[in-house]
Amino acid sequence: MRVALFISGGGSNMLSLVKSMTGDHPARPCVVLSNRADAGGLAKAEALGVATAVVDHRPYGADRGAFEAELQSVLLRHTPDMICLCGFMRVLTEGFTSQWDGRMLNIHPSLLPKYKGLHTHQRALDAGDSEAGCTVHEVTAKLDDGPILGQARVPVLAGDTAETLAARVLTQEHILYPAVLRRFASGDMRPVTLP
Repeated sequence: MRVALFISGGGSNMLSLVKSMTGDHPARPCVVLSNRADAGGLAKAEALGVATAVVDHRPYGADRGAFEAELQSVLLRHTPDMICLCGFMRVLTEGFTSQWDGRMLNIHPSLLPKYKGLHTHQRALDAGDSEAGCTVHEVTAKLDDGPILGQARVPVLAGDTAETLAARVLTQEHILYPAVLRRFASGDMRPVTLP
């Protein structure tokens, strides 16, 4: 299975996925695509021998359809079977997601359905939650709302800040996302749960 990986920044989740796709893994990376030419993850992907591409969203302004049409055009040149969103900071419209229905995954830094959208760690702290975590889910037209394919939990510790909590959650993201991708690419849709 050929996997396209979308990033907007450093690409740490992309790296964990690319490094996992070796040996008997049923998937291989075919392209890392970013909406930012300065995304640090692009050089990391190139260093691992993975093709890269950039579709800058800024020239398209509010025309999300035109931006997504160019994304799709670039994707088709690399013939992926599925997409993994790895910190891709653009909300994709139904016009795009419907083309990849059942073939697009995302990792989100909360225990969905809690805290969709941004600032998840601060929201968990403000709510007084005793645990936080991350979720891998299928992407649908609704933001952070598709079927859950895996979750990992971490305790919220006394004195935690959004930054310290985010760092512990990120460690779990790097374990969870590869585990879910391996299972998903094998055709196994059972959710993965990490302690």
